[in-house]
Amino acid sequence: MWTALLAAFLMMVGLQTMSLAQAEQPTAAQELTWTAGDDINAYTSAPTTAVAGTATIVFENSAATGNTTGMPHTLTFVTSDPEFNNDVELNILATPNDDQGGRHTAEVTLTPGRYFYHCTIPGHGQMQGIVVVTEGGGEDTTAPETSAQVTGTQNTEGAYVGSATVAIGATDDEGGSGVDRIQYAVGDAGDWLPYTAPIVVDQIGTHKIRYRAFDRAGNVSAEKSVEFTVVAPQSDDTTPPETSATVSGAQNADGAYIDMATVTVTASDIGSGVDRIQYAVGTAGDWLPYTAPVMVHTVGTHTVRYRAVDKVGNVSAEKSVQFTVVSAPPQDTTPPVTGVTVEGSKNSDGAYVGNAKVTVSAADEGGSGVAGVEYSLDGGPYLAYSTPVIVDRAGTHTVAYRASDKAGNTSAARTVTFTVVAGGGVPAPNCPEFDERLTVIVGTVDSGVPNRVTNNRCRINELIEDEKEWTSHALFLKHVKTVLDGLFREGVLDAREYDAVDEAARESGIGRPGQTEGYRKILDGSAESFAKWQHVGGGSFGLNADGSITSGTTKAGLGMLWFPQRKYGDFSLRLQWRDDAPGTGNANSGVFVRFPWAHDHPEESRPEWVAIKYGHEVQVLDRPDGDMYKTGSVYGFDRVGLAGAGVTQKGTWNDYEIRVVDQHYSVYRNGVLINEFDNLGGQDFAPPRSDDPGTDGRRFASGYLGLQVHGTTDVVSYRDIRIKEL
Repeated sequence: MWTALLAAFLMMVGLQTMSLAQAEQPTAAQELTWTAGDDINAYTSAPTTAVAGTATIVFENSAATGNTTGMPHTLTFVTSDPEFNNDVELNILATPNDDQGGRHTAEVTLTPGRYFYHCTIPGHGQMQGIVVVTEGGGEDTTAPETSAQVTGTQNTEGAYVGSATVAIGATDDEGGSGVDRIQYAVGDAGDWLPYTAPIVVDQIGTHKIRYRAFDRAGNVSAEKSVEFTVVAPQSDDTTPPETSATVSGAQNADGAYIDMATVTVTASDIGSGVDRIQYAVGTAGDWLPYTAPVMVHTVGTHTVRYRAVDKVGNVSAEKSVQFTVVSAPPQDTTPPVTGVTVEGSKNSDGAYVGNAKVTVSAADEGGSGVAGVEYSLDGGPYLAYSTPVIVDRAGTHTVAYRASDKAGNTSAARTVTFTVVAGGGVPAPNCPEFDERLTVIVGTVDSGVPNRVTNNRCRINELIEDEKEWTSHALFLKHVKTVLDGLFREGVLDAREYDAVDEAARESGIGRPGQTEGYRKILDGSAESFAKWQHVGGGSFGLNADGSITSGTTKAGLGMLWFPQRKYGDFSLRLQWRDDAPGTGNANSGVFVRFPWAHDHPEESRPEWVAIKYGHEVQVLDRPDGDMYKTGSVYGFDRVGLAGAGVTQKGTWNDYEIRVVDQHYSVYRNGVLINEFDNLGGQDFAPPRSDDPGTDGRRFASGYLGLQVHGTTDVVSYRDIRIKEL
């Protein structure tokens, strides 16, 4: 099933791999071997140490090393992390079915230090490690030498006045591999911390600093320590610090804190300055150093006392806060119970004459209460239910309904089916389009006018025909005026509504070159629009105040936000995305198209992988290193580099259009065509299925849309997502 993906990968990395493995290359002084098998979380074997100089890298992923599934693996040396050596560029892809049987070699030159390696194929877990390289001439078994010096102004007793500075040094002349890092710890039980600069200690009292060093071969020096005392400088400060405390946490109606209360203490001193804050739990508890907010989990009523000491020894008066912690009520896991009634005048056949009124009810026995009710008319998207639904179009209708409680439980959808007639059986109206939206929306402009049924039983939106290809804006406006004139004469619209729809048509720009005529927004920035999407797998997307959505806002992991409301065949999908990755990193995401229903897939248990395996991902990635598939690539099938895709500054919105007709994919970035791809037979991950229209091995001819999230560091934002069926 991986054959097509491997073919594309091997075309990109195979030339490098083969050139590194030519028989005429000189034999290296040492051979370092990595092996892989079925496990996607760890290599089967890997070296941990090496000697500086030339080396032969051997990477084997074959049946002989335990690979029974044909799963590909890579061996990649990281060159972008300043903590590790970056002078060896290595990226080998191996599979049991490739032309070298899964065994590849490369000649490299190693220098003393540490090399970090990992597997770059998405979905692989902790396939990574470190190789420590030492100087030639023998293994380094000698630990570094360390020393420390304490400096500062001292009094006649040798104590340091106001503060003391501890400088730590280390050398590794005898061992030869070189000092890798120095660590220090405060006190006898403090955690080891990285030493990067001299340590300044200004807290009054006696102190102990422990220290040690590591060389690049992993040897650690014996622990040493220095002890000293810091005293306050001479001062006429006699005023103690000012203190305060706050209690925070989730509270119930009685003001008690649910499961946990957090006590935050603050102190200020305008004289010598605050030296330390202390707290005690209970009326008789010992005083403890306050270094972070105090979290109290124990159920019951509590007292937390606190005080502060300044740098000349003045102690503030003791204060306290009192509060109660209670256990959280039992979690509500029971969804609401729903019901429905249909009312109206019936004929002898049981059909409703003129209209039917559908009333949905919901009650929650789990205790959290009903949060909301939704309904769907005739297979349309779920809408918020607030008042009874009036169905007045002739024909047979099905209303699906469901409810959610405040604990997040959603009831299973139930349905009611009924028939509406207009004075007897009548055929369904012959409307230009089908559009059941609640208001009249022209293009992407909402007029606010109810999308009511007209006298010919078509809705107003259906007569506007905003999805039709119009050759000019003037021609479209002429058509809209004709429709509005007729509706005004019939009394369907009043003068205010007439003007509102006419203004929406003018603002829509439909028919103008470059305008988004015929596009429907499926993410317009509202909470209602966002609620129609569904998240599966890890990670998350959050809705922002400006109407955009951002990935990785609450949790890490690989996942997908997808639009389950309908499938699309041939289409033009337009959206905007922005690289919002923190620090110097870059966003990593993608747009999934034409994948099947994500849940309960017969060949995939994880919904987020249905899109990866059975759809196509159009990549979003402007990072110069890492994955070889950059923005505009059809992931695993058609590679685009940064030079072809272009790069915009972080924090800048990009326009993206993905146009799919039959099996031809076109990708536009900021109006420029950056990739074209024809999905032909033999390029699929999986063999043809009975429900796949592409019986020659192509991807599906229609499917759903989704957005990928990689985690909390690969942050990307999206907005203004709209689609036109072609």
